[in-house]
Amino acid sequence: MEALYTLNPWSSYVLLSLCLLFALTASFANAEYHYHDFVIQATPLKRLCKTHEIITVNGMFPGPTLEVRNGDTLVVSVVNRAQYNVTIHWHGIRQMRTGWADGPEFVTQCPIRPGGSYTYRFTIEGQEGTLWWHAHSSWLRASVYGALIIHPKKGSSYPFPEPKREAIVILGEWWDMNPIDVVREATRTGAAPNVSDAFTINGQPGDLYNCSSKETTIFPVDAGETNLFRVINAALNTELFVSIAGHPMTVVAADASYTKAFTTSVLMLGPGQTNDVLITTNQPPGRYYVAARAYASAQGVPFDNTTTTAILEYKSAQCPAKGVANTRPVFPNLPAFNDTDAATAFAAGLKSPSHVPVPVDVDENLFVTVGLGLFDCPKGQTCQGPNGKRFAASMNNASFVLPSTLSILQAHHLGVPGVFTTDFPAVPPLQFDYTARNVSQSLWQPVPGTKLYELKYGSKVQIVLQGTNIFAAENHPIHIHGYDFYILATGFGNFNSATDTAKFNLIDPPLRNTIGVPVNGWAVIRFVADNPGIWLMHCHLDVHITWGLAMAFLVENGEGELQALQSPPADLPAC
Repeated sequence: MEALYTLNPWSSYVLLSLCLLFALTASFANAEYHYHDFVIQATPLKRLCKTHEIITVNGMFPGPTLEVRNGDTLVVSVVNRAQYNVTIHWHGIRQMRTGWADGPEFVTQCPIRPGGSYTYRFTIEGQEGTLWWHAHSSWLRASVYGALIIHPKKGSSYPFPEPKREAIVILGEWWDMNPIDVVREATRTGAAPNVSDAFTINGQPGDLYNCSSKETTIFPVDAGETNLFRVINAALNTELFVSIAGHPMTVVAADASYTKAFTTSVLMLGPGQTNDVLITTNQPPGRYYVAARAYASAQGVPFDNTTTTAILEYKSAQCPAKGVANTRPVFPNLPAFNDTDAATAFAAGLKSPSHVPVPVDVDENLFVTVGLGLFDCPKGQTCQGPNGKRFAASMNNASFVLPSTLSILQAHHLGVPGVFTTDFPAVPPLQFDYTARNVSQSLWQPVPGTKLYELKYGSKVQIVLQGTNIFAAENHPIHIHGYDFYILATGFGNFNSATDTAKFNLIDPPLRNTIGVPVNGWAVIRFVADNPGIWLMHCHLDVHITWGLAMAFLVENGEGELQALQSPPADLPAC
């Protein structure tokens, strides 16, 4: 299969340099082991007419693409030669019994300190499609990320016609300063962090920005072929609309789960989400923009209102004799930044290819509010958030606090008290009109803590995720580590069990690892707790997890070794 793109050899960003030394060694029972070395380091990079240092992996921005097959094992050695702590999360990988390799800082491991190292070991089990990897420490994810492609097992094939080519389209977000400084300043003042200066496609802003025309990403194609585009939203804080001029997209997978094929002119991906789409090149030979811009669902909240572009270029259009090589590409019709109807319509099109085993008899029924809030400013300090306060966020009024002396998983495994509690409430401590236009300010301040919710192995779990209108309502992309889940239904307003359960799709709901909870709305998901360990559930807008929009599940061991968390590796980083 012909590759559709190449990485810029000079691309790099400060702090996380990932060095692929070798790959693909042993083979056993049609499965393979892939060994990689990630070296973290600092690298200067020029974008938007300026050069500054950012974090890279192997000096590349985005980082290297890892390609495996369903059933393969990855062994990734990470060496930190940067000045910041770092961890790597393998977004969407189930990590069956290998929670030590999941990666979120102070949740499943202590960070890899500068000069330290850690080897992640895990096996891909029953997953195919597009996932990705990224840093899970502070805001390093702004530049430390890359694609993780899972091909079918040898002898198997895609459940759709074999594409002529495959392309990776990684959407990112760029600041013209060190992103760590951005979040540190916001944490110091209590205000919202500065919005990004640009979006990127495969590390490049595109030709609508100053000084970015020459390096615009180009996807070369031939007329009359069908190509597979793997689209990843790696942006830090922004949901994005994506469209390709003149070329409808047929969605065939989302979050490494196959879907019932449906055709659309626009995608909407929250940070963390992926879509695999088929594109047929049946237009007149020429140049067509691939464009992305923000879906900003919160009213009155600043956002990056720029547009990033790449170019879909027919090879026959590259010849000057055709007279089109230097013409401006055709631009697609993108929804308005606040077009919630477009975002809703796209999400509604996603379904599983056939009847799926949705858990029916629910053992655990949780109702979890998600949203923003405000903390009082500490005495003697001046805070720059609304009303002189500090921004906060929470689930069920609990604002998640990461421990700093030991990871939660280590504390659980070793039986160390005082690191976390298991009293996360299954329902909001106070019921109110969650989506009211003016929620009482007496409800705006959450309670900080490191609260977990215990689940027995094999329990069937339903979660109603309810958005709130505290300070500002918006679409929240909620990600659960260690699990995929079925999305039974979504809606607007307050969830009503008496009427909204009739909307549940128990036949062919989509299977995902990240769900966009609609602005001032709700979503219902189900999964079976068959993976022991500590698993974070959080908003994938990093500004929100910084403010505490997270909680974690403690899934107990089942019976026997195959239902128990593996022992921690010998090189697990110490705090």
